[in-house]
Amino acid sequence: MGTGRSQFTDEELQDYQDLTYFTKKEVLYAHQKFKALAPEKVGHNRNAKLPMSKILLYPELRVNPFGDRICKVFSSSQDGDCTFEDFLDMTSVFSDAAPKAVKAEHAFRIFGEEL
Repeated sequence: MGTGRSQFTDEELQDYQDLTYFTKKEVLYAHQKFKALAPEKVGHNRNAKLPMSKILLYPELRVNPFGDRICKVFSSSQDGDCTFEDFLDMTSVFSDAAPKAVKAEHAFRIFGEEL
């Protein structure tokens, strides 16, 4: 098995697949991307929470003028810091597989609300 699979049980991967618009393979890929933002912090700590400054290094957010607002909308603690599950929710919503209605709801929260 690949190194990414050792991070999650099959049941956890199934849960992530059920709760996102991703396949199990895409969940593992998202985890690789999350880990690459701070390998020293994530390492084998699946519960690592990365500061918004690290999340904003993600290429799609680095060039987005609303990156900080996006982080705050998806952060479970509203400070912009993200767990892997926060990151997974964010990348899932912005994936091609997410319905337009879900994207529109989050777009309103990003652009329309005061955070």
